[in-house]
Amino acid sequence: MGHLNWLDRVAFTLMIVGGLNLGLVGLFDVNVITEIFSETLGRIIFGLVGLSALYGIYLFTKIDAGTARRTEEPEQLHRAA
Repeated sequence: MGHLNWLDRVAFTLMIVGGLNLGLVGLFDVNVITEIFSETLGRIIFGLVGLSALYGIYLFTKIDAGTARRTEEPEQLHRAA
């Protein structure tokens, strides 16, 4: 996979923020997102985190497909020789 575009960077940032927030909720019962932002804005942010996670699944499948192609190429070249 090449360079990350702006959507990849935003998605990864939101996934990290969401993961850290869930860790704080699980360990200390503190929801930083809703404490910093209003309840309504917090729900919007959580929705964006969920969409980012779905996009992350897409990226991982894209990365996995690219890795599979790269591992197959030398084998195909060896057979042709």
